Amino acid sequence: MAATTEVLVCSQALDAWFVESGLMDTAPGAGQADLAAAVVLRESVYAVTAAVLAREPLPADALAEVNRHAAGLPVQVRLGDDGARRTGSVSQGLAALAREAVEVLGGAEAGLLRECSRPECTQTYLDRSRGRRREWCAMETCGNRVKAAAYRARRRAAQS
Repeated sequence: MAATTEVLVCSQALDAWFVESGLMDTAPGAGQADLAAAVVLRESVYAVTAAVLAREPLPADALAEVNRHAAGLPVQVRLGDDGARRTGSVSQGLAALAREAVEVLGGAEAGLLRECSRPECTQTYLDRSRGRRREWCAMETCGNRVKAAAYRARRRAAQS
């Protein structure tokens, strides 16, 4: 298995993620301490997710971290002439993320949780496909890579 690549390497990457994910409409202005807290929360959510997938007891430390963040203040939602806007601090954004994790991992959708079949990928996703047979987190990335590798392997085998 290939080594994973850390994508949250700086506070600007965390700010960008908040906006790209739709949790906030403007970057909250993360600092180094915020980045460290986000990485700890991410790893805690991953540990709880792995336990749910394996149908094992939830790890107490990770569970406490997720619940601590979930109890935080919500992101501010305001209506204006340009529609609804989501703003707040990094801790409010992490609270929103933790609450989403609690809703998914502890709710009815937990049974839809899957792990990407591509060995190099660590992503999990909710399989809402018709037959519940989805294999990859996203066809655009992992699915295409797996299919392209299989195609290249078949071509090499045919040339041998």
